[in-house]
Amino acid sequence: MLKEDILQIQEEWGNGVVQIGKNELDAKDFVNKMYATEVLMKPTMAKSQAFRMSHADIISYFIGGHISEDNGFALKPWKNVRFENEGIHFKNKQAFAVGHYFFTDSKGEETKVEYSFGYIIEEGNIKINLHHSSLP
Repeated sequence: MLKEDILQIQEEWGNGVVQIGKNELDAKDFVNKMYATEVLMKPTMAKSQAFRMSHADIISYFIGGHISEDNGFALKPWKNVRFENEGIHFKNKQAFAVGHYFFTDSKGEETKVEYSFGYIIEEGNIKINLHHSSLP
């Protein structure tokens, strides 16, 4: 796993969130592609159920579903997502990145969000196994 790999997966993640806003049916494929089988997630807007521990929970966060507070974060829709990494570290077969990502809405307004992501290699692909996100 190299820095370039992490930058690529971040770009794919951002593009995937934008795509879900265009077609929510893409959410399941997106989550299966981007997230590891065992995952820990603390979504930006989650409150009463602060954590998502399964693919079904993550899909609910992105498009709404079985968790009552989930309104479909990716359905905003967002026009663009860009990452600004503060740091990327590698340890054994894992990588960790922290920084800000910026979500641009249909009016061109950006929302700045803080993130921490963990990455592992699963079945030959880089996947997110830790995702924490919060408003500054």
